[in-house]
Order: sequence, then structure tokens, then C-alpha cells
Amino acid sequence: MSHSVEQEATFNLSDSASGQAMQASARALLHRGFIGAGGVLLIAGFGTDCIYYTTALWQWANFSAWLITVGLIVTFVAAILLLIDFATGRAGRLNTGSFVMVTAAALLSLINAFVHSRDAWTSVVPQGILLSALSTILLLIAGARGWSLAISRAPGDRP
Repeated sequence: MSHSVEQEATFNLSDSASGQAMQASARALLHRGFIGAGGVLLIAGFGTDCIYYTTALWQWANFSAWLITVGLIVTFVAAILLLIDFATGRAGRLNTGSFVMVTAAALLSLINAFVHSRDAWTSVVPQGILLSALSTILLLIAGARGWSLAISRAPGDRP
């Protein structure tokens, strides 16, 4: 054999399957998990609104207000991570459909947070539960589309 043991022992990590997986995980979009978590919290707010509507136990109205508030905070963190995805080149372009749905749901939920700051029954019925239902529908559609607000950049894509 004409080549040495050192040449046989070296290999290109980027050509192997594990190297490709490492590159893909390093380039994964940061905002997706936070969008999903925020969406789940806002959808849970609709669930607690429905429970409050059927039971009239005031603590369910409090749970709704807390879930909506924390859902909005997590969604705000996701928005910051989306900007980071674009700034670092992880995201190729905006997924317009999902972006519009999640943004509309976040704005409805922001209004809903102010509605939920009222006294118990009027915080949920009728405006609070309606706003929660509308944002839930939008978030379920966005969730079915994959919770991604940006399309990730493929290795060969131009900037």
C-alpha cells in the first residue's frame, strides 16, 4: 500500500452522517420551540376560559389570565429569537402565512390580557372567551403548519 496509516485514520467529519447531523442541529431555527410553547399556553387559556364559563369558579379566570400573560411573554422571547435567526443567517426567508397567523393571535391575546384584567365574570364572558377562541383557531392552524415563522436556509442557498 502506498499511503500511510495516518492518511487512513483521517476522515472528513462534514462528509459523514454524524457531521451532517451536527451541522443541521447547529443551524436549526431557534424560535420554533418557543413559538410552540407560547402557542400551547395561549390555547390552554382558552381551555380554562371554557372551564370558567361552565363552573363560574373565579380561580379559573385567574388561571386564564396567568396562562395568557405567560404565553405572551414566551411569544415575545420567540420574536427575539426569530430576529436572531435572521441576523445569524439561520433563517432564509419569512414564512408569511404562519407569521401572519401567529402575529394576529398574539395581538388578539394582548387585547385578551387586558380584557382578563376585569372582574371575574366580565373578564371571560363574552369577550374573553371569544378572543381566546379566535387566537386558538389561528394557533392551531399555525401549529399544523409546523410552528416555524421562517424557512431555514439550506446549505447551498445564497444569502
